[in-house]
Amino acid sequence: MVDLYPPTGPYDRGFLDTGDGNRLYYEQLGNPDGKPAVHLHGGPGAGTPDRPTRAWDPAAYRLVRFDQRNCGRSTPHGSDPAADLSLNTTHHLIADIELLREHLGIERWLVNGASWGSALAVAYAQRHPERVSEVVVAAVTTARRSEIDWLYRGAGRFRPEAWDRFRDAVPEDERGGDLLAAYARLMEHPDRAVRERAATDWLAWEDAVVSGEPNGVPGMYSARDGGARIAFVRICARYFSRGAWLEEGQLLRDAHKLAGIPAVLVHGRHDMGCPVQTAWELAAAWPGARLDIIEDSGHAGSDAMGLALRRAVEDFKTR
Repeated sequence: MVDLYPPTGPYDRGFLDTGDGNRLYYEQLGNPDGKPAVHLHGGPGAGTPDRPTRAWDPAAYRLVRFDQRNCGRSTPHGSDPAADLSLNTTHHLIADIELLREHLGIERWLVNGASWGSALAVAYAQRHPERVSEVVVAAVTTARRSEIDWLYRGAGRFRPEAWDRFRDAVPEDERGGDLLAAYARLMEHPDRAVRERAATDWLAWEDAVVSGEPNGVPGMYSARDGGARIAFVRICARYFSRGAWLEEGQLLRDAHKLAGIPAVLVHGRHDMGCPVQTAWELAAAWPGARLDIIEDSGHAGSDAMGLALRRAVEDFKTR
């Protein structure tokens, strides 16, 4: 059993006004006087799970979770075509994390995230290393264009029939070009039926990528309600068609800025969406980082991956 502690719900929740028309939902769990930690969800656009946590010691940690711009319970929601996503970039999210830290009166915190959340965690730590006590990340990505191209094109060699469906869902004259930009345009279409169809096709590809992994969960991405599906794909397509507004290789190039920040990177050997090579390269470039490769896991995780993450937060809780 991976979970160690009884279910812990929020002792505090609220909305943070960013000053530009966005309101971010946040919540705090555990001990108000405990060691601060912040969890950065994946996607981008997946939102924070609406369920208690059991992996964090509620007596030791003050855990902060929040929904990034335009998803989850944050407003305006990305499923609304009127929501202005021009104010949703990696740089906006980094500024939001800092604004939330200041709002909550936290000096430094452990930063945790998985998948897209791992890239955001590293980007934030490189921008504000003095505010980060430790980093614990899983399913590591640095959002390089080469990594994005693997996920949405290269991995098709393992699921050619599913990738052909993903490609053929965009207009015929765009199939030989930038598929992600084509999806991003479809997700801005005024006809909701067009947006819903594009979201369904995108999520079917995401499901196909993880379906062959150990512990792959059927419908892992598609199992969202209508509004959440549209927001997730709209935000993902926007970010990944633009390289997440990061210079190519930026997070690896600037890993030296993380010297002195202890880190644990946990990655599944069989992660089809984010091959382990990126985690290996980041750990090698990050002074003081440790990489735990989990042999029975892919992007969907496993009990062994959960245990490795739990050990990391346990080890850091009294530091």
